[in-house]
Amino acid sequence: MPTLLLISGSLRKGSYNTKLALEAGRFWSGGCVMADLNMPLYNRDDEDATGIPEPAQKLADQIVAADAVVIASPEYNQSFPGGLKNALDWVSRVEGKPWQDKPVAIMSAAAGRTGGARTQYALRLALNPFQPRLLTGPEVMVAGASKEFDEEGRLVSDRYRNTLRTLMDRLAALAA
Repeated sequence: MPTLLLISGSLRKGSYNTKLALEAGRFWSGGCVMADLNMPLYNRDDEDATGIPEPAQKLADQIVAADAVVIASPEYNQSFPGGLKNALDWVSRVEGKPWQDKPVAIMSAAAGRTGGARTQYALRLALNPFQPRLLTGPEVMVAGASKEFDEEGRLVSDRYRNTLRTLMDRLAALAA
């Protein structure tokens, strides 16, 4: 069964982006694994002294093992959160190239009207040096996220569900 790695750029309990990533996983025909971005801040001195921390190496190993990756991220100050950037920085320091040629879909849920458009643009820019096979669309940008999920964390809008389903079908085709 193909494995999908789900990465939520939000560390918040009850995060709309964690819900969105899990919703994406419901459209995947294989198994799903949720990544954990809780790791120390990247510091070259720490890396030189103690090497790659276990949580960062685990994330890199999960990326390598996955058939595809979904990243769902909120928009903080017109970009993606520092915790996600920190994880990307650490993974860039491991041996090998975990992201290279990896099928990746990005999506966002945000309180604002654009649904996190700027976080997606910034994330595409940050992922570019890693050379993943990054899908360009359809873009899943859930605006007004507090009203778009039910109590079970499911998307309530047919429009968002259908767009997400199409994105996941394209990701599965790319991963095949």
